[in-house]
Order: sequence, then structure tokens, then C-alpha cells
Amino acid sequence: MSGHDSRYFSTTKKGEIHELKEELHSQSKEKRKDAVKKVIAAMTVGKDVSPLFTDVVNCMQVETLELKKLVYLYLINYAKSQPDLAILAVNTFVKDSQDPNPLIRALAVRTMGCIRVDKITEYLCDPLQRCLKDNDPYVRKTSAICVAKLYDINAELVEDRGFLDALKDLISDNNPMVVANAVAALAEIQENTNRPIFEINAHIAAKLLTALNECTEWGQVFILDSLCKYKAADAREAENIVERVTPRLQHANCAVVLSVVKKMAPPLVTLLTAEPEIQYVALRNINLIVQRRPTILAHEIKVFFCKYNDPIYVKMEKLEIMIKLASDRNVDQAVRAIGRCAIKLERAAERCISVLLELIKVKVNYVVQEAIIVIKDIFRRYPNTYESIIATLCESLDSLDEPEAKASMIWIIGEYAERIDNADELLESFLESFPEETPQVQLQLLTATVKVFLKKPTEGPQQMIQVVLNNATMETDNPDLRDRAYIYWRLLSTDPEAAKDVVLAARPVISDNSNQLDPSLLDVLLANIGTLSSVYHKPPEVFVPRLKILNQRTEEDGYPDENESGFSDVRANSVESGAASPASSINVPHSTARQPAPQPVSSPPLPDRKPDLLEDLMGLGSTQIHMDQPAIPNGPPLPVLLPASTGQGLQISAALIRQDGQLFYSLLFENSTQIPLDGFMIQFNKNTFGLTAAGPLQVPPLQPGTSARTLLPMLLFKNIAPGPPNTLLQIAVKNNQQPVWYFNDKISLPLFFSEDGRMERASFLETWKSLPDSNEVLRDLPGLVINSMELTLDKLAASNMFFIAKRKNANREVIYLSAKICQGIPILIEITAAVGTPGVRCAVKTSSPEMAPLFFEAIEALLRG
Repeated sequence: MSGHDSRYFSTTKKGEIHELKEELHSQSKEKRKDAVKKVIAAMTVGKDVSPLFTDVVNCMQVETLELKKLVYLYLINYAKSQPDLAILAVNTFVKDSQDPNPLIRALAVRTMGCIRVDKITEYLCDPLQRCLKDNDPYVRKTSAICVAKLYDINAELVEDRGFLDALKDLISDNNPMVVANAVAALAEIQENTNRPIFEINAHIAAKLLTALNECTEWGQVFILDSLCKYKAADAREAENIVERVTPRLQHANCAVVLSVVKKMAPPLVTLLTAEPEIQYVALRNINLIVQRRPTILAHEIKVFFCKYNDPIYVKMEKLEIMIKLASDRNVDQAVRAIGRCAIKLERAAERCISVLLELIKVKVNYVVQEAIIVIKDIFRRYPNTYESIIATLCESLDSLDEPEAKASMIWIIGEYAERIDNADELLESFLESFPEETPQVQLQLLTATVKVFLKKPTEGPQQMIQVVLNNATMETDNPDLRDRAYIYWRLLSTDPEAAKDVVLAARPVISDNSNQLDPSLLDVLLANIGTLSSVYHKPPEVFVPRLKILNQRTEEDGYPDENESGFSDVRANSVESGAASPASSINVPHSTARQPAPQPVSSPPLPDRKPDLLEDLMGLGSTQIHMDQPAIPNGPPLPVLLPASTGQGLQISAALIRQDGQLFYSLLFENSTQIPLDGFMIQFNKNTFGLTAAGPLQVPPLQPGTSARTLLPMLLFKNIAPGPPNTLLQIAVKNNQQPVWYFNDKISLPLFFSEDGRMERASFLETWKSLPDSNEVLRDLPGLVINSMELTLDKLAASNMFFIAKRKNANREVIYLSAKICQGIPILIEITAAVGTPGVRCAVKTSSPEMAPLFFEAIEALLRG
């Protein structure tokens, strides 16, 4: 729409749909065009104009290209919700795909590819085959991309109709943009399958290099990305390719430069003179390159000096890169990252310390504090080497106001108390404000005071230790601080020598961590140089919702060994393997989340871990028995236990189910947040039936707007809560991005009835007589009506309550049934009722009569259902 069309967005009239319907059927072409524009405007701002579907589709017959584009835009938006009506447009699509105007032919094919409706897909094949061989290159290049879209909808159809071969033929096309689009389509298809679809040989590489000089900048990006996957046969061929792509290093488009830079890195430096946003993208890519090839930019460190007007995000990236490039030759230039240079380069440490001391003497507050922070790390990196400067550091105590700087100085005092004559007095100055300090400082003060007491058990430290332990145990709400204080208190009061072994143990020497990325992750990121992946430093599948995750796992592959916090946890498989946990429906739209999943592979045991605070608070125990998980069944919708409004966009629906003789907790996770959620873990509080997880929770990373359903195997009588029986099940779920969520579920007793609960009549009678009369519990259900005894018996049998016998008692029927709780506890049931008459009496006789109230609650719900 043109600028003056903004007026279409301002309408707020009542009866708007009715008025638009009339205008769409107007005899005036101008009125119809205006009406379609109003519809698109309303659709754009979120109004529901789907009732106008048929009316808008009728406007497709016009010859105006502008109007066709608007109608096609409407169709793309609403076809999925109106698939039957969308079929009405098929004939027009097919007709338009043969229009004399190539723009209309391309528009028809593009739109049909964007409408993800199976019935329309069938009609797309013939027009697409024609357009792939169209005389006009614009139609051919549009059709090439359409093949990739069609493959995403129906891969088998694409292969059967020969579209892949047609795409490969287009690589030899005489139009470079057609070649580029064919390459882009084939590369996209290759990412979505394990089979080799697009393999570049020397012949294809030559064609791509020829097209490279003539296609547009974005076409060059596609071609260069594909060339990066080609392995030259020898050095001569590789050198030839480099020479032919080198001119792209001078390109005005930074995306082209980033794609070429996979072959040659230095030209990235030229991007550091651009605007800050492009600088940041270049710096994030350089960060990856220097981790793999640090020598490439070893002499370019001056380029990364921070300018006074650099945005903070650019400065931080420059500092990170300077740390990675630091060497003995250029350490003098890298003064902005002095502390980390000292940690990385032992021969440079003394020079770094000298510079840091000079900075401290300047007495600039924030400089002093940063210097103290890095000096603490230098002490840990080089123990017993530079402690002579401690006296200089102590002169700056009064200027410290940042928590990290305070904590660092307190650590130094405690660690080297034997070298500081007045260490207790220095600590005492901090203790005066102990209650107001941050947890970070309080923890360091607690530990440092204990160290000083153990090293100098004189009167001063004895008084200090009493004060700090009282404060940390009686006056604080911080559980970490309180627990540490109790541990110290018990150690000091029971075995001071053991306390010394614990508190004064040798510190592990820290090491340089400037190359932080895992090598396999670095490989993935380098393969995606020039994309958002290399800027985020995350693999594409983490933040691209529609990217298909391929299962390339072999039988020998395991799952990540993690089980923290007492949760039952298996995270999505590593991003490098490109596989997702097989036991869940993976990142599907909410509307299709209840499809069955394939049979998974059992996972190996996880290592033991210590329980965390959540486990202590809930009284939870971690069970690590792993079971094969069956396919996820289609069933009724699960009840919502954690609504999205409570879970900050995460909604959890769940229910306990019985399947194939085993108990499972069926869960549906729906992510309505704006960020991916991963690292899901679950724990069950102690409960009447001792329910606990029998295996890991298997939920893949959940992208925004997607959901995953999973079955969690459960065990009985492993986590029993004392007290009267009840049906409450308390659950805690957490992930890496959100706080722990707590919610409740209700348990139905028949879920625990085993399939072998049927008893012979003689055995039933003998068991009934053997149980004392006090074990029989009666309950009248006055409002309950049984209309059919046969249907009722079928319903009870489905819950593993088995018919034994029946008899008549006046005008009422008496039914006897047996059931057995998994662990062999028999339940004998007597139901008395007159068919069609309100009022049912139920009696239960069992060795565990305390379970009777739960049984009556369940049987009433079952018979009313």
C-alpha cells in the first residue's frame, strides 16, 4: 500500500464486517479495491476478518496486479483456518500460473507454496512443474524457492514428482539469480533430511563460481555458503576458489563479507569502521574465528582498542577479543584487560601487577575496585608470588563500595590473614555493617572471619567469630548463609582440627577461560558465520522455531548425564548432534500437540548428585530408575494444572494415567512466552501412595508458540507421606529460564488397581470371612442412579474392578467385585442398588480400611461419569 493508504487503518466503525461485505460486491472496481485494502488493514492490526473469506476470494478474478497481491496476502493468512473454502481459489491459482504476465505467474506459484493446506498442495504440482521450466527467469527463481516450501509440507511428494532433479537442473541455468535460488532451496532441503540431497562436486562448484559474479548480493550469500561446504581436491583448486571469491571481500553488503570470511578472516576488520550495529555483528563473528585461528588477527590488536564513544556492547566485545589475542608481544597494548592478561600469560603477570598498582595509586574509586577484583584472581592463579602488594591494597579499604570489590578484598584478608598484622581489625570494620551487606559480601565475611579465627585464635577473633555466627544464624533470612554458618559452628565446636582441614584447604589454581566455547559447538557456529547463530553464539535450532531437528543418534549414543536439584532431568540432546529427546512430541504447534510419539530408547542411569534446597524444603528424594517409555497415546485433553497466567507464559496440563499395566504421569507443556524454554525437571512431594518418578523427564527445548507432550514413568510406595490417606499430589517443575513452579493434582484410587485383581469366588468368600468386621466400611450414595447394571460392570472392569457374583435382595441387586492395589492389597467390594432408582450403598472390606474414603470418592465419580 502507498503512503496515503494509511487512512484504511483508522476505521473503528460498528458493523464494519457487513459494510465491507457490501463494498466487496460493488460493481465499481475502485470500491472493491478500497474494500480489499480495508480488509487487509483490519487483518494487519489483528481484527478477525475471516467471515469475509468467500467475498475476498471472489475478487481474485480481477486483472489488476495490485489487487491480486492483496487478495493473495489475505488467502495466505486465512487459508489454514478455512481449508475447505481455500479450495475455491485453486482454479484461479492454476489459471494465474499460465497468465501471460510473468509477475502474475510467479505470484500464483509463490502464494500456493505459502498456503500450507494439503488439499491445495496436490494442485500445486502441475503448475510448479511448468513454472520451473518457464521462459521467464523471474518465474523460475520463484518456483525454485517454492520447491523448498513444498518439501517442508510433503517431502515424499517432492521426490516422487522429480522436483529435486528439476532444482539440480536449474544450477546450470543461464540466469545467475535462478542459480542462487536453486542453491538456496537445495541447501534448505538438505538441512531437513539425513540423506545426501545436495552434494557439491568440482563441476557444480565451477558453475556456482561463474554465477557468483553476476547475481545479487543475497544470491552471492547463498552461493558462498554452499561453496564453504565443498572440499577442494587439491591445494591448486582451493587456491583458485579463494582467488575467485576474494573480490567479494570488498563488497558493500556486510553479509556478503561475512560469508566470504569463512575462507579469509582479516577483511572482517574493515567492518569495524562501520556503524556500531555492524561493528557488533563483525565482532561477534571475529570472536568465533580467533578461537579457532588466533594467529589470523594476532597483529591487529590495535583495531580493537576501545574508543570513548563506542557503545558499551561494542566495548565489551572488543575487550573479549583482546583477551583472546593477548600474547607476550602485544601485552603492553592490552592494558584494558590487564587482569585477565595476567591470568592467561604467566610471563606478563608481573608487568600487569605493576600496571594495576599504578592504577590503584591514582585513587580513582571505580578503577581501584576493578583492580582489586582482578588481583584476587591473580593471587589464585599464582599463589605465593605477588602477595607483597597486599599492604598497598589494604590502604584502599575505605574507598570500596561495590559488593564484588568488597567481597574480593575480604577474601584476600581472610586468605592471607597470617601475613596481615591487623587482619582482625580490618575485618571488624566490615562487620559493623554486616546485616546491611549483600549476600555475596556476607558469605565472604563469614568465611574470612572463620579463617582469621583458625589462623589467629586470639581474643579479638574469638569475639568476632561469636558475633558473625550469631548474625548469620539468628538474624538472616538467607538459607545459604545460615546453613554455612551452622556447618562452621558445628565444625568449630566439635573438631577444630577438622575445621582447619576444611576451611583452610589448599585452593585449586584457576586457569584462563578466554576460549570458553566447546569445540563441537564452535564448529557449528563457524559453519554459520554471517548468520544470527554466529551473533548469538548459539546453534540455529535453539532459536529458530520451525527448524527441524533431525534424529542422527546411533544406538551407542547416550543422553547428557545431569540430575541436579533432586529433579528427574534429561535435557534436550546436545545441539551438536542435532537430535532431540525421542520421548516427547517435539515443538509442534499447540493445536497438534496431542499426536502420538514414536517408541523411545531407554536412557542410561544418571550419576548421583546431592539434593538442593528445593529437595530439602519439600522433603523430596531422587529416584533414578530408568524405564523404557511407551508411545504417547491419543486421549482426552489433559486438565490444566499450571495456567499460562500463573506460569508467566508456561502452561502445564497433566494427569496420572495407567497404560499397559504401568503408571505414567502424562504432561503437556505449552510455551506462550517470547523465549525458548529448556532444561525441564520435575519432582513430586511425599504423598499417600509414595508416587515418585521412575525415570527422567524428557522434554526437548520448547520454542515460543510450541508445545510438547511426554509420559513420565512412575513408581509406587517409594516416597510415602505420613498421616491420613489423601488424594493430594504436590508437584514442582522448573526450567533454566523461570523460577520453580508448584502446583497440585488429585489422585484417583482406581489408577492403582492392578490387572491381576480378579479373584475366584471361593477365594473371595474366604478372604471376606478372614477379615474382621471392623475392616468393613459402608457408605450410602443417595443421589446416585444406576440405569444399566451391565454398563456399570463394564465401566468398573475398565478400572480393574472385576465382577465376582451377584444376588437379589428384595427389589435390589447386590454385586460383588474384587480389586487389588499394586503391591497385592486385596479390596473386596459390595454394591447394592435398584436399577433406575436413586440411592446406592457401597461396602468395602480390606486389610487397609483407611483407604475406604478414597475408594468411595473415586467410585462415586466413576459411576456418575
